[in-house]
Amino acid sequence: MRDFLPEDRPLLILAPMQDITDLAFWRVLARYGGPDVYYTEYFRVHGDSRPEKYILRSIEENPGDKPIIAQMIGQDIPALQRTAQALQRHKIAGIDLNLGCPAPIVCRKEAGGGLLRNPEKIDTILREVRAAVHLQFTVKTRIGFDSPEEFPNLLDLFRRHPIDALTVHGRTVREMYKPVVHYDAIERAARLMACPVFANGDVRCVDSARRVVTETNARGLMIGRGAIRNPWLFTQIREAYETGEVRTQPRLPDLRLYIEELYQETRDPHLRDIAHVGKMKKYLGYIAPGIGPEDAFWKELRPVLNLRDLFAVCDRHLAAPEFFTGGNGNPLPSDLFHGREKVRVLPSAETLPSAKILPSAGP
Repeated sequence: MRDFLPEDRPLLILAPMQDITDLAFWRVLARYGGPDVYYTEYFRVHGDSRPEKYILRSIEENPGDKPIIAQMIGQDIPALQRTAQALQRHKIAGIDLNLGCPAPIVCRKEAGGGLLRNPEKIDTILREVRAAVHLQFTVKTRIGFDSPEEFPNLLDLFRRHPIDALTVHGRTVREMYKPVVHYDAIERAARLMACPVFANGDVRCVDSARRVVTETNARGLMIGRGAIRNPWLFTQIREAYETGEVRTQPRLPDLRLYIEELYQETRDPHLRDIAHVGKMKKYLGYIAPGIGPEDAFWKELRPVLNLRDLFAVCDRHLAAPEFFTGGNGNPLPSDLFHGREKVRVLPSAETLPSAKILPSAGP
């Protein structure tokens, strides 16, 4: 992964989030600058598994033409070796092993974060899968299952293997997505590992990106929820490091356009309205909270069951006249962007590629 590292800023990576950071989301994100590296949703690996075709399609169609790391999850060693060999026949830069997924159904199968309870098994997996991977081989982990005190021993284990990068999510499996992130654990990994270490956990804006890099000395940032909420984030971080100022300043109507682009990319003529609303809410659950007084935007969206009502709510909160000041839309909440110096005019709906905008759904 060292070949991918920029000289004067952290490597920017899109975190894998199952059923969310899919090909449709990649297509939208690529229009906003996108990350330096994409990690796929995880390929589920077991005795009878074959790489999921819909995830392979993300690799084949690669809208950003950026390096892709294919992530696997599982604990069956022959199946992991077989899958790694199969994936390497596709246009990828490397293979990643997921040791961080906290979903109970995954952990019960001793996969993802569940493997952190069995360091001996991890040791064997890393040795055998590394032997089957001729490309980059990376690991994404949490800092323990029950306690951060497990991490020093896990780190010793990782150091015994020639992995090419280690992404550390600074929470335990038990902590799920609680507010506290143990950045000291990421700093320890960055200090002791021979390979680059990437920080993961609560990078939501340029300020938090800079703070995490300063606190951890990580060589890269893996961002998931922050990039879903703010698709301009990767561009803003690049601007901050490369020019010293953040010129990209989105407004609420820009967010409205982004939501419509997500709709256009995810829509399926075979899906019922309510199913598509459910898909959109997976994204909106990260986008909407914090917008409007007392989370008014998200509170109105949650009970919505059809697309017309969904976009009517968007119109009221993101495109209505009261959200404009002096002819300009109010800026997004402060954790969505950083910098007010020089504003780069964002493209209009008409100039964005592939953006077929829905008519206003308001009354």
